[in-house]
Amino acid sequence: MNKDEVPQEPAKAYMGMKKALYALDENGRMAVVRSAGWEAEEIVLDQAIEEFKALAAQAHARARAGASAPLEYHMYRQRMDVVLLAQSTGFFRWSVRRHLRPAVFARLSAEKKARYADALGLRVEELERLPEVP
Repeated sequence: MNKDEVPQEPAKAYMGMKKALYALDENGRMAVVRSAGWEAEEIVLDQAIEEFKALAAQAHARARAGASAPLEYHMYRQRMDVVLLAQSTGFFRWSVRRHLRPAVFARLSAEKKARYADALGLRVEELERLPEVP
């Protein structure tokens, strides 16, 4: 993409700020160019956020029914998936999937719950509870 082709469509996600992109300058060299946003990027971002909201609502219902641990709801509410949560905590992916089971989550050590809480930006008490409304 050339420097003059960098999208400049104001995106609400940027909150008035600009994003740095690389583009070719007049001399054919890569240069940093500021972008105000791009409509296609904003549409995709909105779709991803809606998908995480739906996943969080489904996880909330499963946790309410006792089929899943509150950890699953909090993971999706913070827009994470198993892979990202595993990377953030240092646990293996299979461990995170296992910890989503209510019986396994209930037996986790305080240290492991603290790692999850830290990665999700919560206190351990919040991690262990499920809010009334998703």
